[in-house]
Amino acid sequence: MSGAIRSARTAETGRGGDMSFTDKAKNKVEELGAAAKERIGDMTDNDRMRAEGANQQSGARARQAGEKVKDAGRNAKDAITK
Repeated sequence: MSGAIRSARTAETGRGGDMSFTDKAKNKVEELGAAAKERIGDMTDNDRMRAEGANQQSGARARQAGEKVKDAGRNAKDAITK
């Protein structure tokens, strides 16, 4: 992210660039694309494509879990500071 965009986002949210929703959406799109790739690999009997899809899907799910952890941390912080 460029400095100007980061600064604008910081001023807008007050949180130093909260991109959680955008990151979640990107991860979900990647997960769905990976699932499609895995299914195409299944239908075409292409083990390499199936494995790539499964690997990409796992990565997207791991990033989604990371976003949930960040949200939980933010929520805990907000609860303590109120």
